[in-house]
Amino acid sequence: MAPTRGSIYGAHLRRSGTVAVQFIAVVAALWVLGWVVGKTWVIVLPVVLALIVCTVLWPPVRWLRDKGVPPAGAVLLVLLLAVGVVAGLIAAVAPAIVEQSVELADQAQAGVVQVRNWLDGPPLNVSEAQLNSGVAAINDALNSSSAQIASGLFTGVGAAASALVTLFTAIVVTFFLLKDGPGFIPWLRRSVGMPAAPHLAEVLSRCWATLGGFIRTQALVSLVDAVLIGVGLVILGVPLAYALAIVTFIGGFVPIVGAFVAGGLAVLVALVSNGPVNALIVLGLILAVQQLEGNVLQPWLQAKSMKLHAVIVLLAVTLGSTEFGIIGAFLAVPVAATGAVIIRYYGEQVGLRAGENPDDDEPEGDDAAEGDGEPVTAGAR
Repeated sequence: MAPTRGSIYGAHLRRSGTVAVQFIAVVAALWVLGWVVGKTWVIVLPVVLALIVCTVLWPPVRWLRDKGVPPAGAVLLVLLLAVGVVAGLIAAVAPAIVEQSVELADQAQAGVVQVRNWLDGPPLNVSEAQLNSGVAAINDALNSSSAQIASGLFTGVGAAASALVTLFTAIVVTFFLLKDGPGFIPWLRRSVGMPAAPHLAEVLSRCWATLGGFIRTQALVSLVDAVLIGVGLVILGVPLAYALAIVTFIGGFVPIVGAFVAGGLAVLVALVSNGPVNALIVLGLILAVQQLEGNVLQPWLQAKSMKLHAVIVLLAVTLGSTEFGIIGAFLAVPVAATGAVIIRYYGEQVGLRAGENPDDDEPEGDDAAEGDGEPVTAGAR
């Protein structure tokens, strides 16, 4: 007997209700996970930063350990070398930054005088009394907001202290992860047991490889951007060229947004110091370098390490920066890439259980071109 319309509708509603309840349960679980991460962010952040640093420092540590250096000694040597490199860069660039900052401040002051003269002349003809009145109003507003400014300063001091604590914790966690990290997955296998142990170990290995690939390729791309833009700024005579190159390198780790902010800062400095023509040339230089990065370097270097669409990257950076600020923008893409690795592995396991052949998803050669485009139906089989 054929089923009635009512029974078919009822079956569809029951399936839809089951899927809806499951979807709500998954969303609720993700919300709880996000709430827990937010409450324990002071612990989660140093661990995540330590993992990212480990992906960069692990190759030299592993090389030293293979040469017979004890694990603790290898990690300590590499950490001291990394700190020395960072300190050396700061020591080399800081004097030039301080010297050029004074020059830039003088040029900015001269620019303010030019703006005042422009306001005082035709066609605006703003009188001296009106200008003084505007300056006095600004001073009164600043004086009335002194309490808020002081509060903001105290908040900034507290944030700086918190950043130092986070940095120190991340360094300590990095040391122990590099020293004892190779034994983590075997310990996890013993602790979790079958059947989850091999899946968990495989997922963690893939996430580690993806994270390391992202950091290394992004560092290479950022280095190329910083060198090209830095050389261009030096040739154009833009102040703070070395500092702007460093900002470009750091901003490269925040895809899309970082390049926009670093480029805008370079154009602004060129505008204040050398005028609009020089600023337009700097803008053209930055756009050319970003086109080289977006169309050549990133697709070539990150094709196998990331496999994320640009829209997903943009949405991840937007969400991360909205929820967690600069740190969130920096961590957004690695987190999204890690999530993509987990989803792909789950899809692979589902396909294997369903008896699917992964090679059938992407036909190759002439067989794909010679198909007639007709779907295979049950009767065709």
